Amino acid sequence: MWLMRLDKKSLPEDIEVLKRMICEYHSKVSLLEEEIRFWKHKLFGSKSEKLSAAERLQLCLFNEAEQGVVEKEPEEPEEEIAVPAHTRAKKRGRKPLPENLPRVEVVVDIPEERKHCGCGAQKSVIGTETSERLDIIPAKIQVVRELRPKYACRSCEGVEDEGPTVVIAPPPPHIIPKGLATAGLLAFVITAKFEDALPFYRQEKQFARIGVEISRGTMCAWAIQVAGACRILQEHLRSEMLCGPLMQVDETVVQVLEEPGRAPQTKSYMWLFRGGTRDHPLLEFRYHPTRAGSVASDYLARYQGSVLTDAFAGYDFLDERPGIVHAGCWAHARRKFDEILKANPGGKDPKKPSSAETALAYIRRLYVIERAANEAGLTGAALVEERRTKAKPILDEFKVWLDAKALVTPPKTRLGNALGYTLAQWKRLTVYVENPEIPLDNNAAENAIRPFVVGRKNWLFAATQDGAHASATLYSLIESAKANGHDAYRYLRYLFDKLPHAKEPDDYRALLPNRLRPADLPA
Repeated sequence: MWLMRLDKKSLPEDIEVLKRMICEYHSKVSLLEEEIRFWKHKLFGSKSEKLSAAERLQLCLFNEAEQGVVEKEPEEPEEEIAVPAHTRAKKRGRKPLPENLPRVEVVVDIPEERKHCGCGAQKSVIGTETSERLDIIPAKIQVVRELRPKYACRSCEGVEDEGPTVVIAPPPPHIIPKGLATAGLLAFVITAKFEDALPFYRQEKQFARIGVEISRGTMCAWAIQVAGACRILQEHLRSEMLCGPLMQVDETVVQVLEEPGRAPQTKSYMWLFRGGTRDHPLLEFRYHPTRAGSVASDYLARYQGSVLTDAFAGYDFLDERPGIVHAGCWAHARRKFDEILKANPGGKDPKKPSSAETALAYIRRLYVIERAANEAGLTGAALVEERRTKAKPILDEFKVWLDAKALVTPPKTRLGNALGYTLAQWKRLTVYVENPEIPLDNNAAENAIRPFVVGRKNWLFAATQDGAHASATLYSLIESAKANGHDAYRYLRYLFDKLPHAKEPDDYRALLPNRLRPADLPA
């Protein structure tokens, strides 16, 4: 604050005091300039953490030990055509259209009079030039009329009988009893909302264009009813998730307008839990009004295994819970150094790398080792041995560098913050070496929660708590289906057809995405 009131009369006469004031002034200005660069980058810079080819090359120059593991991005080779006096790259052209699409042939012929030669003979077809263009037919909507014949015995008319006079087949079970929508329409509407981020009011306009009136309120009611019918399936999904060796947790904000005792502007949260097995992961979204750590604590109350999270204090209970290995996320640590690098793009000196560049080089070496291990298919004890042999020495060297750098870096700077974060999380960041089920980062959970974040930008909020709970259930099913290689629409249509017939626990478990193969779903 003294900088705001500075004038000549307030300056001290003591030279040493003046020097100290100038140093403090310079330090504060440097901090402010760093903040300005950071927020300019956040507003106008690239959001991607992926380095360009030039940046990757520059990072490897800062650490000779890394040069042996530098990888060049694969590039598609261009075919060269020899032309007299020079060569030139051949243009690739557009990709061929999928073979499975139906073809409609349109013959574009010459007039009949041009098919006769000047000599009087008929010209023969010697070939055909073929080209393909892509066409689309707008969505077709139809009415499915269910006819149930009634049967009666003419010979028994008027005769007293204990049995029913008229016999008719019972109505087939539907996921919304006596509802207007079929499983196909429900799957279409829900996929559009929760997979394609298309709010109900926009779908209402689309249906109006093809001549059908379906209000957004009706579609919202459908989603809540369908989610209610699927809740029992969600319970089985949760049970299978918690049997896996690894759980990943993340959370993001959601606004719910009608929450008892809370203002509409109050932040609520959508939690994501990712579990199951490596080959067949499952995901569950859970709405809760708060970000309290008790949400994750209650969910994982009986879980035994590894849990991967970010550094949110609400997950600290995992460090003390028996039977839990709490792992940290290297992507979050990397992000803090990456923000420093992206906010200070100029002034790079290949002979003297910045601290952020050096830290990123260390972290990148860990990722190169992990990528190579995954490509080699290493799991279990083989993966642990690979990490001990190659990653552990890098981690030890990185730790020494972090400790030394932290001693001479002001903690309030962005670099100081990045160093402090990494050192505070060090135990969690390094437990992955001895636990083969733990990946380097929590990106799988962040990628799974991203569709919800994209959707939130379109539909902005949930009106009620029932709507938020329904969204959580439907996102759980859709993202679990995608994680197991299923098309969201095909899975939901299959599920909504089969779910009304399920009676026993095994019937419900058979409908989980991890129990189905993509080939099991009808086209």
